[in-house]
Amino acid sequence: MTEPDRGAAPRRVVGPFLLVALVLGAIALGVGGGSLLASATGPSRTPDTSPGGGQGGTASPVSSVPAPTATPAPTATPAPTPEPTPVLVSAPLTGLPVTAAAALQRPIAVMVDDHRDARPQAGFNAADVVWQAPAEGGIPRYMLIFQSRLPALVGPIRSARQYYIEWAAEWRAMYVHIGGSGQAMATLAARGHGQLVYNADGFRFDGSDMFRVKDRTAPHNLMSDAEHLRDMAAIVGAADGPVAGAWRFGPSVAAEARPAGTSLTIHYPYETIAFRYDAASDTYRRYIDKAKSPQVDDADGQVVAPTNVVILRMRFGPLNDGHPEKHRLEAQDVGSGEAIVSTAGRVVRGTWRKASIGAPTLLFDAAGAPLTLGAGQTFVEVIALSYPYEVVAGKVPGMPIREN
Repeated sequence: MTEPDRGAAPRRVVGPFLLVALVLGAIALGVGGGSLLASATGPSRTPDTSPGGGQGGTASPVSSVPAPTATPAPTATPAPTPEPTPVLVSAPLTGLPVTAAAALQRPIAVMVDDHRDARPQAGFNAADVVWQAPAEGGIPRYMLIFQSRLPALVGPIRSARQYYIEWAAEWRAMYVHIGGSGQAMATLAARGHGQLVYNADGFRFDGSDMFRVKDRTAPHNLMSDAEHLRDMAAIVGAADGPVAGAWRFGPSVAAEARPAGTSLTIHYPYETIAFRYDAASDTYRRYIDKAKSPQVDDADGQVVAPTNVVILRMRFGPLNDGHPEKHRLEAQDVGSGEAIVSTAGRVVRGTWRKASIGAPTLLFDAAGAPLTLGAGQTFVEVIALSYPYEVVAGKVPGMPIREN
């Protein structure tokens, strides 16, 4: 008979009745107070909202709700700084309000072709002043002066003449051309570095800041634009700066006081130019060669219609430059002569005066008082004393026609 191991703890045998009792006790604990595992992990509890404050009821399990956190105060967004209102001044060549920077831009004078093969020309509507005068072979030529704004396209560019240089010199403009008469080229060589003008010759810039377009034939296809004009100005040293005004400008006339029916017609040997006043817009629509439709600028597709029309009468004669076959001319543009000025539909007969090559061409009424133009673009039509012209004075509604 083997003796029991005295060093081992006695084994307890759980009887079946005791095991059943333990299981029933565990079930009772789970129903009444929660499982032992849940109590150990410390779950959140939701208060019983049944009547009696949870006494005698069974709590429905709900997900835990985190404690509310403080919402940070919104950060104030600073108000945007308002853009300063630009200070406007009068443009020296038009009298229109422009920014101070625009008023300081260097005037740029561009010679523009007037041959029929050059039409439609580009750049008129961006110009502050447009000059037209006889050039050679009975064909006039234009000079467009840009100051307060620049054209999207300008041209076709043609050659220089002495009297055009002298008109551009009134503003010490950059003078844009390609070649020219011997007289003009000599002046540009001697005084084209800012003394009178800044010389921008196409013989230097053709293919770079002047370019050829394909919808026209040479020599009627040389063009430029705003960006290239400014490039040329930088290259020839035509810096921006103060520009002294020469003409006087006044406010527009009330619509009810504008006459109807005013027109001015100029007969160049090559073509006839007519201006017909439109009282509604206070502008003069421009017509070429008896066309039924007004002239349209090829740069912007808009009608050419200046605010002021000036006719200057002066002596022209043949230029003795050794090329009589060219029929080139020279003009007596320094001195004085007859001027016919129309603004706001009215016509005034007076005089023009230019004291020297670089002095401005000034306008006076019959009594010698300076004339006042409407703020806006001016077309200057220069004609020889032999060229015919007609002026029809309009009628203000409700007032009799009065000769000017």
